[in-house]
Amino acid sequence: MSIASDDDTIAAIATAPGAGGIGVVRLSGPQALSIATALCARALPPRRALRAHFLDADNATIDDGLVLAFPGPHSFTGEDVVELQAHGSPVLLRRLVERCCELGARAAGPGEYSRRAFLNGKLDLVQAEAIADLIAAADLRAARAARRSLEGVFSARVDTLAQRLLGLRIHIEASIDFVDDPIDTLGGPALRSGLDDAQAQLRQLLAEAERGRRLRDGLHAVLLGAPNAGKSSLLNALAGDARAIVTDVAGTTRDVLRETVRIDGLELVLADTAGLRDGGDAIEREGMRRARAELERADLVLLVVDARDPAPARAALADAAAAAPACLWIHNKRDLVEDPVPSAPADDTVHVSALTGAGMAGLHAALRRLADGGAPEAADGEFSARARQIEALQRTAGHVEQAAAQLQHEQLELAAEELRLAHRALGEITGQVSADALLGHIFSSFCIGK
Repeated sequence: MSIASDDDTIAAIATAPGAGGIGVVRLSGPQALSIATALCARALPPRRALRAHFLDADNATIDDGLVLAFPGPHSFTGEDVVELQAHGSPVLLRRLVERCCELGARAAGPGEYSRRAFLNGKLDLVQAEAIADLIAAADLRAARAARRSLEGVFSARVDTLAQRLLGLRIHIEASIDFVDDPIDTLGGPALRSGLDDAQAQLRQLLAEAERGRRLRDGLHAVLLGAPNAGKSSLLNALAGDARAIVTDVAGTTRDVLRETVRIDGLELVLADTAGLRDGGDAIEREGMRRARAELERADLVLLVVDARDPAPARAALADAAAAAPACLWIHNKRDLVEDPVPSAPADDTVHVSALTGAGMAGLHAALRRLADGGAPEAADGEFSARARQIEALQRTAGHVEQAAAQLQHEQLELAAEELRLAHRALGEITGQVSADALLGHIFSSFCIGK
């Protein structure tokens, strides 16, 4: 049994599953040109679309279409690449892949084309991941953000920060040879100022990356409140469908009900939870326990209270609001209260009626604002990001903070080591520092043809 190698020539269907007008089979690797030449029985000049018949071993026509050859290194993968454009019949496309394998190729694995582009220096890891994000984008804003990451916007920000930290580390290491001199005589104020600037850049980059992650993954929002506050009605109103059971009986919701909804381009994974109160039967108490557990992984908590008497409910939910990474108070059932909306409503509170739809536009706007972290809608330079990239930025920020603390105590060796670790964490984002296990995990999530 042969072992897959990055030196093999690979073949795969590059278009989406199912029938279509046109389907594409892609070859990449050292034998791509020779395999395509044998398949088409003609020479293939570079970067020219030619009409060709794709032949089997008996010179019978499998299909006809266009063939384009891209000799390396001037190709997507950096290797010799050939694209066969045939009719979009799944049967014919699979047969073309089989024929390519008969001529010396092997079937490509998930993400193998993008992986080769990364290994051959055509893309960094952020750009490679952005390809998958662009393909999976569910709205135009997410697609534009992924496109900016693919164009290198995120990578450039990371590289600029990495160079800044490298310069600070070099300065500190050069000062180690003069340990008998106070740090202030060796450029200490400039070092401290540089670290302060680096921390400010990191905070800004982290905030923008978090917005990019929300564009890609959606926002995990938890509906929390007392029984009969209208959480399930609100879920149904946001989803535009009767997804949750709604009754006048307190404690109807016993388990966590999740629903993915889209609001003005924002994807929300809404979790409707059991109402929080004292008492209840064993099943309801388990539901309340799960509701509290759901809070631990929430990006946003929607605290729903009855607009007819909000003060006691807000007091009961104060601890949950304080622990939430972000929260929004929703005073529901405004249709049952005369003039329920104050003349100057608070930024963290909206007044709605899940039953009539009143105030829902304001709720949508508030959710959009919270998802953007206060940034303007569709901000210039917005880019897509992933959880692993944010985690690496957080580790970088921790190391830079430790470096600043060590510098304050004139522990130069320790400060330099923290900056080395910070630089390494940034390198994990773009793939300058990477492990095979990490690359395997990332590219395994790609579609076969990419």
